Amino acid sequence: MYLADETWPDLGSYFAEESLALVPLGSTEQHGPHLPEGTDHLIAEGFAREVADRTGYLCTPTINIGVSPHHKQFHGTMWVDAPVFRDYVESFTRNLAYHGIDRVIFVNAHGGNVDHLREVGRRLRDEEVLYAIEWMWNDSIPDLVDDSFENNGPHGGPKETAMIQHLHPELVHDDELESARDGGVPSVEAANTEKFGSRTFYDAADNTDNGVLGDQTDATAEKGEEMFEAASEQLVKLCEWLDDQPFEDLTPKDHV
Repeated sequence: MYLADETWPDLGSYFAEESLALVPLGSTEQHGPHLPEGTDHLIAEGFAREVADRTGYLCTPTINIGVSPHHKQFHGTMWVDAPVFRDYVESFTRNLAYHGIDRVIFVNAHGGNVDHLREVGRRLRDEEVLYAIEWMWNDSIPDLVDDSFENNGPHGGPKETAMIQHLHPELVHDDELESARDGGVPSVEAANTEKFGSRTFYDAADNTDNGVLGDQTDATAEKGEEMFEAASEQLVKLCEWLDDQPFEDLTPKDHV
């Protein structure tokens, strides 16, 4: 069920019977010369809406702009400051609690959002408003991702390329895959910006001239479909597990 498509009486019926919601979040930021700036939020929305269709759980509209100042040097990247992002996400998640939702899965596809979503989840759990957890698609299927690509790259690499080739092939510039690979770096290690145990880089531009890492030519829509199916299954299982938990088991434990 997609919230924005429903009438308020239909949603009232959902809230009377169910207590779980999926919230897709991503970013609008550079993903190299071959992928759209909406890559992350398109992936997040793809998973959230697919799993909502499979399970019947509620999917909210997508949060398209996240914490992305580390991509600011590249044209079109949009971002919000981290405290603003946390407060915004917390505020609209409290809206869901007002309607009766007491457990939320942040279906996230942008690494820059992870720590902030965890912080929001902690705030809401500590106050016993609701229980919110962050889910990242590639973290749910790490072995498959690693086995699928020699250099999967943490940003704009073949795993994201394959996912967009599967979900939105019309948005991929397939004629730029080689230039993406040749103009980027294979990995952060190859960029040589980790010194003596310290990460000396702050922005993507400190590591790579074109903003991406990995070997994009290793991506195919077939690999994207395989990862999408496998990760969707993991998200379905997470929804079912979370729905089964008594709410009191999700709240903070008492002081010893």
